[in-house]
Amino acid sequence: MNLHEYQAKTLLTGYDVVTPRGEAVLSAVDAGRAARHLGGRVVVKAQIHAGGRGKAGGIKVVDGATEAERIARELIGAKLVTPQTGPSGRVVERLLVEEQLSIRNELYLGILIDRRLRQVVVIASAAGGMEIEQVALDSPELIYRLEVDSRLGLLDFQVRCVADAIGLTGSSAKQAASLLQGLYRAFVELDASLIEINPLVVTEVGDVIALDAKITLDDNALFRHADLMRLRDLAEEDPLETEASKYSLSYIRLDGNIGCMVNGAGLAMATMDIVKLAGGDPANFLDVGGGANAEQIRNAFRILISDDKVSAVLINIFGGILRCDVLAEGVIGAVAELDVRVPVVIRMEGTNVDEGRRLLQKSGLNFTTVNSMSEAAKQVVRLAS
Repeated sequence: MNLHEYQAKTLLTGYDVVTPRGEAVLSAVDAGRAARHLGGRVVVKAQIHAGGRGKAGGIKVVDGATEAERIARELIGAKLVTPQTGPSGRVVERLLVEEQLSIRNELYLGILIDRRLRQVVVIASAAGGMEIEQVALDSPELIYRLEVDSRLGLLDFQVRCVADAIGLTGSSAKQAASLLQGLYRAFVELDASLIEINPLVVTEVGDVIALDAKITLDDNALFRHADLMRLRDLAEEDPLETEASKYSLSYIRLDGNIGCMVNGAGLAMATMDIVKLAGGDPANFLDVGGGANAEQIRNAFRILISDDKVSAVLINIFGGILRCDVLAEGVIGAVAELDVRVPVVIRMEGTNVDEGRRLLQKSGLNFTTVNSMSEAAKQVVRLAS
């Protein structure tokens, strides 16, 4: 679950992470009021779940409450298109108005989980304010990585190493050390999968401040954080992905035209690969899980065909806990209930596969059943075109 910048900063201040003074607002009038309260010279920031806001015109430096109000009126309701939003962009509904700072230099600081190492990793760089992925490609020597043993936590000497690696000394190094320890505590206690400060700035007087903040929470741990669930902004999520989450379905919308329904993440990835190999483009990743029932299958199918880009559906199921006859019942029920105008290709193997195929044939509905993944991919690509 992604958080807005203002939400992330509110949480981080509880862990002794210093951030600029600021206020989140919903209207241009409130933006002007906030600017006056903060002294007039402020930065107005669009709050969307995407990076690259500055390049898209979503971050404006202003001088005075009147200008802040004018800029806010232009931004609220506008659509920002960044590399992370895709061409559809995101509509701005909320702004963060912050005090301006006199900045000496910009740094980068992040904490994430390295899934290959299965460890928490701190990443730091003296090249802040830029896309860290591009820095890693162009100047890998500017990236400092520190692996943290979760049994020991982030140790004092490691914190000093990070500060030294990004060129901090004296009081600034001490402030950065305290800030990093706070970030690590927040990462662990909030069950985050990413905390990113870009840029982390050093002001002209040597203060170290988190000028921007991004937090991604681990969805699988949210049952421990009922208080954090209220921070979820459904307007920032794909409506179909939100709908799928109501039924415990793993759904991610993609750019293709072939809808894929699969049980198991590994099989889902393999299915998308074989569709691409056959010359097609998946419209989604949809994993109904190993223990789905007929009702979940119906809801999954409904969500799948709600995407108007889908011109054919491939259902690829290996029956184990989810029996093939249960799958067939769910699909038959969904197709009979909904006005399905796209071809449906079904490949299934496993528990009760013969019964499942018998139900599909007996239904009288227009299904294409195949026996292999390769054949299924070729058929669905042909029918989609």
